[in-house]
Amino acid sequence: MTTLTPQKPAIPQPGGDVTPAPEPRPAAPEPGPAQDPAWRELVDAVREAGQYPTRSEAESVTRVVLSALGGHVVGDERVDLARALPEEAARVVASQIPATRSLTAAEFVDSVAARIEGATPATARWDVSSVLSVLPSLVGDELVTRILDQLPPGYALLFGRAELTPAA
Repeated sequence: MTTLTPQKPAIPQPGGDVTPAPEPRPAAPEPGPAQDPAWRELVDAVREAGQYPTRSEAESVTRVVLSALGGHVVGDERVDLARALPEEAARVVASQIPATRSLTAAEFVDSVAARIEGATPATARWDVSSVLSVLPSLVGDELVTRILDQLPPGYALLFGRAELTPAA
């Protein structure tokens, strides 16, 4: 069996010499999340807040928590959240199908624990708080307040806020 291999085209040179065509340059890599400075800043803030030993661990936790949050924030708040986040984070939030029922804060933490191998409710609470507590400085307190108004009681603490209840 004969195998044909493509030949590089020759480029004629003055004087009759022939030189092979230069090797094509590889295409520039598509800018991915690792190259997006805003995404890196978000992951670094989560890494610092959660004291994660590696960027990879912080990135994984960030994706899981934002994914879980994306299913529970709806309407204008979801759109505004996606607009305020780095592109990769916005994609994670916006790609989620809205949840059919609201979860309490404890149920939300448990749902995150189920998505992280080896997580316990305590470690998942740490992970959730590490991600959500950096959002106010990134997206603004006003948007976080609107998001919290949409969620059941108990989420404010996950965002690093005190949850005050009106006096009876």
